[in-house]
Amino acid sequence: MALVSLQFTVNGRGERVSVPAHRTLLEMLREDLQLTGAKEGCGNGECGACTVVVDGRVVNACLVLAAEVDGKSVLTIEGLKNGERLHPVQQAFVEHSGMQCGFCTPGFVLSAKTLLEANPTPTREEIKEALLGNFCRCSGYTKIVESVEAAARLLAGTPLT
Repeated sequence: MALVSLQFTVNGRGERVSVPAHRTLLEMLREDLQLTGAKEGCGNGECGACTVVVDGRVVNACLVLAAEVDGKSVLTIEGLKNGERLHPVQQAFVEHSGMQCGFCTPGFVLSAKTLLEANPTPTREEIKEALLGNFCRCSGYTKIVESVEAAARLLAGTPLT
């Protein structure tokens, strides 16, 4: 079996791994690096449960080969909090009940974080558009959208209400 050697950054930490050429980014994160926040939901890039951020861009880790992140920077849900302090987007999701079972939550949080970095004051429609790649089987999405709106306020320095 052909192995590829990769060097990249994940959650701010340099990594070197050798993986089979056919291994996906999702498989490498979960199996080789024990970063299990990204989940396999559909395996086809339709549900967003495997969402991670590569070089500032939201991607479905189930559709990206691990070899494609060689030399790049990967952010997973595990890399968001600072010690025990939640990232403001995570805090907003907790305080505004933006999750049900939690399976899809990491993907929503990373998609929301990426949106808010690019657009700190999105409209409700822009939030919905940014979250189109994430699917929740438990929720009506209202609390998720409200959580993103709250995260925008929190990031702007306005306390959550």
